[in-house]
Amino acid sequence: MKKWSAARDAHRIGFVSTRFASTDGVSLETAKWATVLESLGYQSFYFAGTSDRPASQSYLVPEAQFTHPDIAAIYHAAFSQPLRPPAITQRIQELKQHLKEQLFDFVCTFEPGMLVVENALAIPLNLPLGLALTEFIAETGIPTLAHHHDFFWERQRFLTNCVWDYLNMAFPPHLPFIQHVVINSSGANQLSLRTGISSTLIPNVMDFEQPPAPPGHYTQALRPALGLAADELFFLQPTRVVQRKGIEHAIELIRRLGLKARLIISHAAGDEGDDYERRVRTFAAMLDVPVNFVADIIADQRGQTADGRRIYTLADVYPHADLVTYPSTLEGFGNAFLEAIYYRRPLVINNYSIFAIDIRPKGFSVIEFDGYISDETVRRTRQVLEDPQLAAAMVEHNYQLGCRYYSYATLRRRLTTLLVRIFGEDNSYGL
Repeated sequence: MKKWSAARDAHRIGFVSTRFASTDGVSLETAKWATVLESLGYQSFYFAGTSDRPASQSYLVPEAQFTHPDIAAIYHAAFSQPLRPPAITQRIQELKQHLKEQLFDFVCTFEPGMLVVENALAIPLNLPLGLALTEFIAETGIPTLAHHHDFFWERQRFLTNCVWDYLNMAFPPHLPFIQHVVINSSGANQLSLRTGISSTLIPNVMDFEQPPAPPGHYTQALRPALGLAADELFFLQPTRVVQRKGIEHAIELIRRLGLKARLIISHAAGDEGDDYERRVRTFAAMLDVPVNFVADIIADQRGQTADGRRIYTLADVYPHADLVTYPSTLEGFGNAFLEAIYYRRPLVINNYSIFAIDIRPKGFSVIEFDGYISDETVRRTRQVLEDPQLAAAMVEHNYQLGCRYYSYATLRRRLTTLLVRIFGEDNSYGL
């Protein structure tokens, strides 16, 4: 291990997480932060288990990924029983020490002036990584922004466990070198109430100053590639297939509309298993609603599958959707909401708590329902689908509100404030 030095380059930022890859919300928001920071004169480097960032800027440690067999075994043991086997404690400590040594090497290799930890100090999918980060920050004093997208106490699956000591220590840690960032006001309130930690609220954003390019030649055959008939309405569910996404509501809406429509689900289940996907397939079959699962041809970059089919991005898919469905019961913020606004698509949305508290009061025009599909939801959806002028007015109104509240300008201003706290007003830091 290289020797630690307090000398660091303030123009370098070290992002740390379990992964920086694919189209999950944490990876997407990290990319936006990196873009804005780079516009301010900073360089970005990445510590993770897997990363699709440039190899010259990445430091990969397999045990940082939550799907690594040893890390997954610890997770299952930690969140399935009330007593912790001594062997699990020992293995946690061994992996914590290994990851801490790798963090030292990462910092000595790239010499970042600060770390930005993306959710690894909030959600305990990788317990050793959270502990390693906490000790590393405590021992070095390296300035850190802890960017929390959601917290363990917001997820039922983390509340039965045998690792409360670790959760209280590191998820998140209370250290003077860390400035905490949350993405919604509820997170800020709960963090303060539960831990005494103050935080800065920075919502998720999109680059509203740069409107999306119109669809081009590449996507001319997108609808048939997604399995849509020429006369079918395209309802897009741009989320993973997990229970809190409430996909049954989208299926019920299509059934009750009585229109020829197909639901296209863009993402796979991910790390939460496939039980809910089986439930969605069964429910769709019961209601005789056509649903296509197309995660195999939607990714974060264009390409080609092994059998020669085109791979599309969400940016390719959104402009072709007649309606975006977002019936989630729980969200940390709502990336799919912002994406639908950015790509000017009409939106059906469940009135989940963060939407109700932080987003709805700003005046967005969407088709809302409150926990269940009502007759009014069906009527309003049919009205928007059948009146192009109404739909166009709604999406343009929403885009302008997105520019006002959720643009890169908002992110740039709030990050600048945090960076001034860390580095001061010295203009050589790009501020």
